[in-house]
Amino acid sequence: MSVRFDLDPSVTPELRDGLLSLWADVSNAGGAVGFVPPVTPEEIRPDLLRHLTAMAEGRERLVAGRDADGRVLATAFLALNSHRLMRHWLWVYTVMVHPSLQGQGAGRALMDAVDDAARSIDGISGIRLTCRGGTGISRFYAACGYKEVGRVPGAIKVADDDFRDDITMWRELH
Repeated sequence: MSVRFDLDPSVTPELRDGLLSLWADVSNAGGAVGFVPPVTPEEIRPDLLRHLTAMAEGRERLVAGRDADGRVLATAFLALNSHRLMRHWLWVYTVMVHPSLQGQGAGRALMDAVDDAARSIDGISGIRLTCRGGTGISRFYAACGYKEVGRVPGAIKVADDDFRDDITMWRELH
């Protein structure tokens, strides 16, 4: 399936609903994007609204991947730093690819689109993200050029007896 990536797409009701559906599908398939299953789009809505508000205020940018019919299949939010000493890098949050596309190269294409988006922003020379340990996702990010630069053991609690490491990854843009 072909996925087209756009930076800063217009926020329409279709995009908003597509983001909610994707986020719920990824979460319910076990994706580490801030929730544990089961979760509904309505439970996710407040988190999405925080991202959309940050976008409207110019603090975040959105990379959205859609198919030919406009269905949202992949996303990443790029958060700009406001601190004067850290404006040369940005955060990437809520990196998602629809579960039906896992293993088909869509994740790598999304991360390439994130790199392109970051490079298009004046002064950005690095990308930072965090991921949940115990999922294997840090190996994926390493294959995309990120290196692990920090780890906080047990910082993420996904269940009463299940604590995961919070892993910080960094990518220098050249």
